[in-house]
Amino acid sequence: MSDRKQIPGKFVWFELVARDVKKAQAFYSEVFGWRVRPFPMGSFAYEMIFTGETLDTMIGGYRAPANEPANDRVPSHWISSVSVEDVDAAASAAIAQGGKLVEPAMDLPTVGRVARIADPTGAEICLFKGSRGDAPDALAVHGGWLWNELHTVDPARALAFYEKVVGFAHRPVEMGPGGTYHIVSRGGVDRGGVTHHLQPGRPSHWLTYVNVDDVDA
Repeated sequence: MSDRKQIPGKFVWFELVARDVKKAQAFYSEVFGWRVRPFPMGSFAYEMIFTGETLDTMIGGYRAPANEPANDRVPSHWISSVSVEDVDAAASAAIAQGGKLVEPAMDLPTVGRVARIADPTGAEICLFKGSRGDAPDALAVHGGWLWNELHTVDPARALAFYEKVVGFAHRPVEMGPGGTYHIVSRGGVDRGGVTHHLQPGRPSHWLTYVNVDDVDA
């Protein structure tokens, strides 16, 4: 909508990169009730994720790994996109702060501008500026995104990085035997968390949480 404003620091898009997109779509349709709708993007159709029937329920998309659709060494993974005021400036800051530019900044016609980076601990994320602003904050519906959490080998280094690149403030929360959990925020709004907990053999990564009516079901 034309009256939408940008909300820097908000996670605004989530994309599943999967070798078998159709299998993933069937899985998430069964688990969360997600719908899929293809949108023309020049020579191909990008498949969008919807929690409902209307355009305002669009929350993400699916795509195959670029240039290596049959490469079994590339596991399926989610990529989160965070809103920034200036994609190119944020990407330059990422490099200056010890990160890596995975995909250089590029324009998505009618959509916005995006760049994919990796932080110094290896976790990947997209920097994004939408051409029509960002959807306003709202309570998560069933199947909607609820939280975004960085699992990293070095929380202190990651927190310093995202403070410079995205503008995240952070505060510690003591979790008893679980150690220290860090909340990241911008403009007084909590946007996610950072933890040192990693499953054995897993690299640093952003983990997305989905709101559901019944976790056990």
